[in-house]
Amino acid sequence: MAEKSAKPAKRLSSDSNSHEGAAAGEISALEEAFRKFAVHGDTRATGKEMHGKNWSKLCKDCNIIDGKNVTTTDVDIVFSKIKGKSVRTITFEQFKEALQELSKKRFKGKSDEEALQEMYKLIEGKGPGLTGVTKTVSSPTVSRLTDTSKFTGSHKERFDASGKGKGRAGREDLVDNSGYVSGYKHAGTYDHKVQGNNSKDT
Repeated sequence: MAEKSAKPAKRLSSDSNSHEGAAAGEISALEEAFRKFAVHGDTRATGKEMHGKNWSKLCKDCNIIDGKNVTTTDVDIVFSKIKGKSVRTITFEQFKEALQELSKKRFKGKSDEEALQEMYKLIEGKGPGLTGVTKTVSSPTVSRLTDTSKFTGSHKERFDASGKGKGRAGREDLVDNSGYVSGYKHAGTYDHKVQGNNSKDT
């Protein structure tokens, strides 16, 4: 009987270890999402602190703001409450505090722990979306208008055969002051020929 009771105890301990491992994985995924949003739109950002603008974007992109239980006003109030008075950013630890505050409103009826876990699930593995960013339009009309090989007249002169712009040379008639007639193909070869003839004479 003693042996039978010992075996389930081992299973219990292994289950608790796996749960702890999962929790650790969730935190790392959460931190990764935090860093992605923290550096969004700021080349100087380190990913360790997040501005209010990026915090609001995270809440929108990850559907924390549902328009009913949590609004943009709620998100701004929590951010102001969590951050320091003279600071404009929050750290990852403060970020988790803010999520805990919002989880109570976002997932009403659930325990604090369950609500927080649900909140983490909304954020984990997510990154900043490209909503509101202008995308390039691909259509036959646009491609026809931008195909330099079909340009005519003075517009044709502004591009070379590969479609690359010639710059100023394509817009203005640049004067050749080299002393050679236009179209002469052996420019700059005189000195080379003279040196070659001198070497033969010696």
